[in-house]
Amino acid sequence: MEEKKNNGNKWFKPLLIVAIIAVIAFVIYKQVTNMLFGGAVAVSMEDVYSTIKACAPALIVAGVVIVAAIVVSVAVMKKATKTKKLIRWESVIAVILAVVVAANWICLDIQYSLLNKVLTGSKGLSEETRQASLDLGEEITGEGIVLLKNEGNALPLSTDTKLNVFGWGSTQPTYGGTGSGSVNEESAVSLLDGLKNAGFELNDELSKFYTDYRADRPVVGMGEVDWTVPQPTMAEYDEKNIFENAEEFSDTALVVLTRSGGEGMDLPDKYSTDCNYNKTQQGGDVIYSTNEDDIDTNKNYLELTNREQEMVDRVTSEFKNVYVVVNSANPMELGWLDDYENIKAAVWCGGAGETGFNALGKVLSGEINPSGRLVDTYVYDLSATPTSNNYGNFTYANSEEITGSEENVAKFVNYVEGIYVGYKFYETAAVEGLIDYDSTVQYPFGYGLSYTTFDESITDIEDDGTNITLEVTVTNTGDVAGKDVAEVYYTPPYYNGGIEKASRNLVEFAKTDILEQGESQTLEISFAYEDMASYDDQVNKSYVLEHGDYEITLNTDAHTVVDSKTVTVEKDIIYNDENDGKRSTDKVAATNQFDDARGEVTYLSRENGLANYEEATAAPGNVEMTEEEMQVYIAKNTFDAADYDDPDAEMPTTGADNGLTIQDMKGLDYDDEKWDKLLDQLTVDEMSTLVADGGFHMVGIDSVNSPETTDCDGPAAISSNFNSSIKGSAFPSAVVIASTWNKELAKERGTQMGKECNELGVTGWYGPAMNIHRSAFSGRNFEYYSEDGTLSGFMGGNEVAGATEQGIMTYVKHFAMNDQETNRTNGLCTWATEQSIREIYLKGFERAFKDGKSLAVMSSFNSIGARWAGSNSSLLQSVLREEWGFHGAVDTDAMDPLADFYMDLNSGIRTGLTHGLSMTGGDGLIENTDQAGTVIALREAAHENLYAVANSNAMDKETGTPDWVKIFIGADVAVLLLLAIGEYLVIRNYRKEN
Repeated sequence: MEEKKNNGNKWFKPLLIVAIIAVIAFVIYKQVTNMLFGGAVAVSMEDVYSTIKACAPALIVAGVVIVAAIVVSVAVMKKATKTKKLIRWESVIAVILAVVVAANWICLDIQYSLLNKVLTGSKGLSEETRQASLDLGEEITGEGIVLLKNEGNALPLSTDTKLNVFGWGSTQPTYGGTGSGSVNEESAVSLLDGLKNAGFELNDELSKFYTDYRADRPVVGMGEVDWTVPQPTMAEYDEKNIFENAEEFSDTALVVLTRSGGEGMDLPDKYSTDCNYNKTQQGGDVIYSTNEDDIDTNKNYLELTNREQEMVDRVTSEFKNVYVVVNSANPMELGWLDDYENIKAAVWCGGAGETGFNALGKVLSGEINPSGRLVDTYVYDLSATPTSNNYGNFTYANSEEITGSEENVAKFVNYVEGIYVGYKFYETAAVEGLIDYDSTVQYPFGYGLSYTTFDESITDIEDDGTNITLEVTVTNTGDVAGKDVAEVYYTPPYYNGGIEKASRNLVEFAKTDILEQGESQTLEISFAYEDMASYDDQVNKSYVLEHGDYEITLNTDAHTVVDSKTVTVEKDIIYNDENDGKRSTDKVAATNQFDDARGEVTYLSRENGLANYEEATAAPGNVEMTEEEMQVYIAKNTFDAADYDDPDAEMPTTGADNGLTIQDMKGLDYDDEKWDKLLDQLTVDEMSTLVADGGFHMVGIDSVNSPETTDCDGPAAISSNFNSSIKGSAFPSAVVIASTWNKELAKERGTQMGKECNELGVTGWYGPAMNIHRSAFSGRNFEYYSEDGTLSGFMGGNEVAGATEQGIMTYVKHFAMNDQETNRTNGLCTWATEQSIREIYLKGFERAFKDGKSLAVMSSFNSIGARWAGSNSSLLQSVLREEWGFHGAVDTDAMDPLADFYMDLNSGIRTGLTHGLSMTGGDGLIENTDQAGTVIALREAAHENLYAVANSNAMDKETGTPDWVKIFIGADVAVLLLLAIGEYLVIRNYRKEN
């Protein structure tokens, strides 16, 4: 019986061991998959395959040894017991040794960088820093909320008011966006909780109705897109007696409308498959709505859906007092707000981050007086904008000839509106009589109401011929305390057929302190004459301040003038070396760099009252890229190093022993002679790794004692794709920060991000993002500040300054003209005039480097003209470094496998790029490292990277062997010691048996 019992239990231990191994394997699998696919920017399967391929040699060696051990163990079945035992034990030892060798090969060599990112963590944020960030996020939202409508001073509401909160979005509001700009919503204050925290009593039964209907938000991402706007049918409302019960609860309704956006996909300009960009970034089908009755080719995503329209109709007919919250980063069509007598008031509140919805409750209750201003122009009809026909998905008819394959498709977009973007078009079109302003524009750029009233006036002006300084006095003439924004614009002289000029241009602004009833504050607002210069890309090919009268206006928004002064420029001032010299902020005079980006496109001109509007803004026809344009098109299969390198160049010195370290370089000028000696110490392999292995870190360099640094997403909250311990606070999105129109608050936010980075062990911040709201439908408008380059520049420049002063390398992105998500990974050819490139799309970036002193920048996926931005020497060398004086790291955007056919580091490092955001270690990305031209390019890229590191918080990091490597080596020693003991015992026992 005992023997049978033992036989019955003999499988217990093996099964237990297998079960334990299975549990451990499952836990590791979950951790790895969460690390790979759970970050803001998920690692693609192609990256996984590349990683496995890189590990193949080590895996093959281990596999061969394991197979050989099994074969040998089976082959000795008939040998004597003692011999069989010896060989089998030796096989076990060989297998363990092979696994140890393979593990060391993978962990300490092949995948060292990846593992170091995963295993090098932080202790997290201090409670003091985290609370300061949460408080700041709420303050930003409080100043960024915009009061759109307030009939009869219907707001603020008494907290005794019971609120029926309608709209499914009230239960799943937008806190930010998706992709690298996303935020962790798990600990966020919900919109409903924000209202409750302000003291309002809510109809919880109504909210439960929505969560029972759908508890999750439809996915909008790079691989899956569902634009469904969840909203029950009227039949479902009536089935649950929702309206009857709500009327019993109170006579007040708050309608919440939410729209989301994210990285990789633009919002539908037609709410059906008629939308011309109807594939996800990774090629999947887009779901426009799972509500068939909402599908409507005559509507876009930024209008009320059919179900929402029915809900609004019903709410406004059933309730006496109706209020609206618009929770969307993208400007919606809001004409319907004026169609209902019972809609008393409306506010705009974009992505509020972790604590911002507390501020929404306080705004509605009056604890906070709203002082936000719109950062975009809100029009009645988004299908009638100058960009509407030239935004989205356009393919070259000769695509295969351009890219050399059927798989890689050449795409384009034409910026036909030129400089007439946003309010600059609408103000100019109104002046020229092209549009009726009041029937076209509902809410102007810079618009926002208050619970009080203000009087603004220009009380003094000083003009020294170089700078203009205004004294603007603002007086609170209302009944409650509040803040106001003084917006200063200029109207330049326009000469028919000459340099293109908008009739109104933001030049400066300032926000008051909180002013009590009757209190005044005098603001000093100063700007330079050269800030009013236009870029003449046709005649002088430089910035020009033309002669004539310049009207300086004090506005409450882009359209409404409250006071003005006029200054006169007696003669043309031409900012080039042949005439009046460079602008004061430039290192060298700006001159044409982007002639090849103009293409064969008709651009909107103000000549003869915008006479070519219909022709210029028409949709493109069957377009082919010209032979001349194809000559500059960047693709790996067209790259030839001989086109860039000097055949007589001499190989630079490498591997020298000069005794310098990166710490010796801190604070030195980029051109200091010590840099040459330091760079001589680098080996070719070190330079190649530093440049190519740039995914979320800057690798350490032993020869110069440079520490490895950590880089992280994202613009709204620091988050690591590899390490869950690196998690920052979720701030409001950039569009909300911009809507504060508060430069000091923007800098404070940058400072706080810097403090969080320092506590989390982060050196490189992938943000902020500086692109332009060219279209309301851009999926990433939440992540970008504004439709206006001046506002973006002031707000972004201050954020950058705050973070840079904390030692952070701010990878300001996406440089440049990444203003739509559709086709961004197809090397999207972006055609524009040089004037619009400089005056609109580079304007914000310019201040981030000149004023913010950023040490880094992230280039963009798209091309400028036909030349990839990451390999565009005009952008990265001529403008960024030579004109603006920048030195530091220039990173790629994520080296997505979809963009592999054109994102080539070999061309990039020869034209100003310094760093590849590779997710797989960068092996094989740099070629011809035995050639002098390649090494020279690597050396220059290494110089830029190390200059940024030397002036960052990395100088406070410890160098040397990471703790996890020490533990790994200790484990190696222990295992080898055990194997040695095992080998000794096996041999001893064999001898003993003999």
